[in-house]
Amino acid sequence: MSWLTAEEALQALKTKPQTLYANVSRGRIRAKADPADPRRSLYQAADVQRLAERHAGRRKTETVAAEAIRWGDPVLSSAISTIIGGRLFYRGKDTAGFAEVATLEQTAALLWNGAEPLSPGSGTGYPSPSLQAAFLALAGRVTSDLPSLGRSQAALRREASRVLYTVADALAPRPSDGPLHLRLAASWQRPDAADCLRRALVLLADHELNASAFAARVTASAGAALSAAVLSGLATLTGPLHGGAWQGVDALIENASTLGAAQAIRRTLAQGNRLSAFGHPLYPDGDIRALALLSHFPLPPQFDEVRRVGEEVVGEKVNVDFVLAAMAAAFDLPREAPIILFSLARSAGWLAHAMEQIDSGELIRPRARYTGPTPETDSRA
Repeated sequence: MSWLTAEEALQALKTKPQTLYANVSRGRIRAKADPADPRRSLYQAADVQRLAERHAGRRKTETVAAEAIRWGDPVLSSAISTIIGGRLFYRGKDTAGFAEVATLEQTAALLWNGAEPLSPGSGTGYPSPSLQAAFLALAGRVTSDLPSLGRSQAALRREASRVLYTVADALAPRPSDGPLHLRLAASWQRPDAADCLRRALVLLADHELNASAFAARVTASAGAALSAAVLSGLATLTGPLHGGAWQGVDALIENASTLGAAQAIRRTLAQGNRLSAFGHPLYPDGDIRALALLSHFPLPPQFDEVRRVGEEVVGEKVNVDFVLAAMAAAFDLPREAPIILFSLARSAGWLAHAMEQIDSGELIRPRARYTGPTPETDSRA
């Protein structure tokens, strides 16, 4: 990630310092303290460049739209969550503080702007948390659930509750009734992890317009069932650049256990690979979700060493993918625990996005900028 000094940013923007600071406060330009001089700030180069080009008026509409889909300006309006000044908010509520006391069920109620989802109280669940079971259960619903169009928000919220617990029966099997974090802790036979699981589920429930939320909204915009929207989100989440990033963390820890943290990190960087354990484009001062979890469990020694060395070498703090992998190791959870947590938590967010998109009445249908061979023309025309 490239950073500019204030002088460099002002030169690129051709504007006054007050305008630069206003763009930072509005979240248009990310900033962080200069490690060499904490009294000064550095500014994210890509953000500065984007605004400079916009002000110069050199971009056509289709170019703006294309860049918006690639970490650019928001492409959809949403009242669900946002990231401002390095903090995550759910409907205006600071998520780090909310996670101190809330459950995933209460988070769903906040995100859905309605009543807290109630457990259907039926269904046997699965022997153990299983991502495959979640895919199968959702696919089974898609073929029988009603389309979402033409139904009230109250009716959709009732169905959202049933869809959420369809996912929960697969990812947090029902050894007992109760909050989902307790069900998950019981299914893994790790009651001492319950509070950390609760916090993680709240912190992971939504994250603005990320790839899986966008996929869920596209599906819902076509009028598909809510279960179809969640299935789209779940499929997208499994990608290594999204919810599957924990696997890169595990690989780094495995290498560090044999090579040492410094050598493992340097080798990864020397090979031109990014370290999925460090940094996040939306949190220049550190992933707030990671910071909110780190103080609630002891880091295993190998993770602690990787964190210490990596933050010094990379210059970025560990992110939530690192912390989820560390939490799984600290409580001796199954290796796939991070993606299980992500999937269960984010299902609440996908349902919120799906219902908001349905309420907008808009079909998401971008146009393609054709770059293929020149189309043949009919010589008789």
